[in-house]
Amino acid sequence: MKEISPIRIAVLLLMSILTMPLTAAQEKVHPNLQLWYRQPAKIWEEALPVGNGRLGAMVFGGVSKERLQLNEDSVWSGHRFYADKPEVRENIPRVRELLFAGKYAEAQALVEKNMTTKPDPRYGAYQPLGDLSLDFDLPAGAVTNYRRELRLDLALARTTFDINGVVFTREVFASAPDQVIVIHLTASKPGMISFQTGLGRSTGGQVHVEPGSVLVLGGQCPEGGSQFRAYMKVMAVGGKTSAMGEKIAVANADSATLVLAANTDYYRPDPDKNCREQIEKASAKTLGELKKDQQADHAALFGRINLDLGAGTDDLPTDERLQRVRTGVSDPGFCALYFQYGRYLLISSSRAGSLPANLQGIWNPHFQPPWYSDFTININAQMNYWPAETANLSECAKPLFGLIDALQEPGRKTAQERYGCRGTVLSTRTNPWGNTDLRGSGGLLWQEGMAWLCKHLWEHYAFTRDENFLASRAFPVMKEASQFYLDFLVKNPQTGRLVSGPSSSPENTYLIGGKPVSVDMGPTMTMQIIRELFDHTIQAGEKMGKEADFTAKLKAARDQLAPMQIGKDGRLLEWSREFKETDPGHRHTSHLYGLYPGSQITPQQTPELAAAARKTIEFRIANGGGYSGWSRAWLIGFWTRLNEGDKAYENLMVLFAKSTFPNLFDNHWRKNGDVFQIDGSFGATAAIVEMLLQSHESEDHGSNAVPVLDLLPALPKAWPTGSISGLRARGAFEVDLDWKSNRLQQVTIHAIRGGACKVRLGDRTAEFQTKPGEVLTLNSELKRIAP
Repeated sequence: MKEISPIRIAVLLLMSILTMPLTAAQEKVHPNLQLWYRQPAKIWEEALPVGNGRLGAMVFGGVSKERLQLNEDSVWSGHRFYADKPEVRENIPRVRELLFAGKYAEAQALVEKNMTTKPDPRYGAYQPLGDLSLDFDLPAGAVTNYRRELRLDLALARTTFDINGVVFTREVFASAPDQVIVIHLTASKPGMISFQTGLGRSTGGQVHVEPGSVLVLGGQCPEGGSQFRAYMKVMAVGGKTSAMGEKIAVANADSATLVLAANTDYYRPDPDKNCREQIEKASAKTLGELKKDQQADHAALFGRINLDLGAGTDDLPTDERLQRVRTGVSDPGFCALYFQYGRYLLISSSRAGSLPANLQGIWNPHFQPPWYSDFTININAQMNYWPAETANLSECAKPLFGLIDALQEPGRKTAQERYGCRGTVLSTRTNPWGNTDLRGSGGLLWQEGMAWLCKHLWEHYAFTRDENFLASRAFPVMKEASQFYLDFLVKNPQTGRLVSGPSSSPENTYLIGGKPVSVDMGPTMTMQIIRELFDHTIQAGEKMGKEADFTAKLKAARDQLAPMQIGKDGRLLEWSREFKETDPGHRHTSHLYGLYPGSQITPQQTPELAAAARKTIEFRIANGGGYSGWSRAWLIGFWTRLNEGDKAYENLMVLFAKSTFPNLFDNHWRKNGDVFQIDGSFGATAAIVEMLLQSHESEDHGSNAVPVLDLLPALPKAWPTGSISGLRARGAFEVDLDWKSNRLQQVTIHAIRGGACKVRLGDRTAEFQTKPGEVLTLNSELKRIAP
């Protein structure tokens, strides 16, 4: 911190006593903008997360002993590599021949033998940075008035309690502007702050103390992984600060501030230099300046949306509210809290300059985390970003676009070496090292990872109308992904239609002779993604007025793609033929991609397919589907697209009841124990938006399609009165909604870039032509009124 004189220290001490941090009750914080608890966290899934996109911490809120579990998003084992697999390309023709001939078991056996890759330790895993420990010397006496909270609006974790009339306050925040985590410790009586603090890592870390009360943790992840460093500077007002072995001790201080920086050699070659520079810069600021800069940066994103769904059991701690919701008590405000928490988590785990949010966001305590805590791109990584555009956090998608850019060259190599095709391709999962192909079974033989990621590029353009982004970043990637399929598609000899494969319906299987088979030619999801990719690439080319020859090829191929099919029982087929599912309640409902997040199935434009989708959802749920958090979140999204608000709400309540931890993290059920996986939080956040506003349909297809702004399309009876401001819609529109007794009262539409839009409310529609910056205010009859 800045050097200050003894006189100023006295003044600051007096001010700190007079302006002690207020409790949430004293601040009159909106109850749906905070998580709070009456006791410390006993397990990791009760701790509270802070993050700046790159750095993260889980705050436990202990009294005599506090723990912050630390993460930095590039602390990864493994390294960049590429393993040739010529057998894939060699066996594709024979596998196709077998599948077209109906010899599915033989095709599966050939795929398992020659087209899978064994798990490779070089792939690596996301690992924890370490732990920050605080052991306090507290006065004797009972602890009273304990409160642990996370302020979503301030991005601030706070713990307060009393001992013998002394109020102890501990605050933690992660600053994006300064790239540090800050811990501030105060008491209402001078000289009461005494503690020892250390950094540690259960494996692969070394700690030492440097002059100036700085702790340093360093090491390298296994398999040639990233080299990491963490520097923490301890600064106290009053008292004595000293080194004690590998820890730093503070005795009888009036307050203390700890500033932590962490870096690896993934981003820049010298993590020590980066840490020292960040610590020096942050320490040159006052605590007030650090807080002000951090909170202003956070508010610029978080403050864009205000949601009011009505009151509930707002006066209860978050864990008690969750338990009451699980018993069936209505708490609309809890839904609003969950929604804003999802936005908070995306802001905290995905910022410009960071890696994308992984399976655990950025918060992971495991050295061998489930599924490597990687970027699983057959739904999970994409679901993380479903709320980015709709929930007005477009900038938070930048790390995903950065990953897509970084994967282009590895994807080109894979397309050529594995498939003999031009363009670029990705399989089921990837990591910061640019791996494009890791699959241990035929159920993961799937080529649509890059094509699905292209949807996010197109959506960013659709929501922002950023022509430069479309031309310079989106279209080049979309073109290469499309080129791969122009080379890879083949005609089904029985139907004459173009299909892709061998591929799979992610992680699912069907039964042939009582045995599971995964591979197919043209499974439904694969064909939906390809059709969507071609449509978006054609629209982009036409919008830019170039690549006419290439888009003409796409149009010709698109018109020959195999269509979706409805089975004898009225359900949408998952595979090219009507097979019996191995697991009728499988967590993946991949063949409904065209319903959500896609837009090829809608009640208005394709009612027969929508009816088939509905039967598919009902069948999945009846057979136990939706048992993991992200899977249930997807079901909520499906119901919103079918305009079934009460069904969407019912499934949201199931998510709370079965797939939500006490700290509101998403719970992914698995046979050997529940684990945290963040995608369900983001999927449910996005689905709540879809209950209130949708814009995936358009009045006309083509480069000049007019977006349809569908108001309150899936509003449940449980939210009869409410309001929301700041939602985003395709066409670069921002929308504010007010409703009462389940009826729209008023909608305000902000035209960011101008252009046409069609507004729909139930059966009523109205079309408007807007100018950039124009504001439309409409009543329940969709007629313009004075704002």
